[in-house]
Amino acid sequence: MNLNITGHHIEVTEAIRGYTAEKLDRVVRHFDNVTSVNVILSIDKLKQKADATVHVRGKDIHVESVDTDLYAAIDALADKLDRQIQKYKQKNAGYNHDSHKFAVER
Repeated sequence: MNLNITGHHIEVTEAIRGYTAEKLDRVVRHFDNVTSVNVILSIDKLKQKADATVHVRGKDIHVESVDTDLYAAIDALADKLDRQIQKYKQKNAGYNHDSHKFAVER
């Protein structure tokens, strides 16, 4: 997995980079077909925003989270991304099983 973390109006320190990588590692454990992840961390007055785009085979999944604390925004981002990846994984697994079942019944 290729992880790219950038900051908009914020300097991405090693602590933030390590925390983000640790949280997004959970996503990779759930789904092996993740090719790359682009994360953009930004600050706008009192809002801390975290955006992530995950590139998987056949689809790009985009998730964003806004909070007053950057670490809380990263936590919420990881939770949302985990749910979206699991949803995509179950949807793909359903297609494979249904098409196989249809081919056998013919």
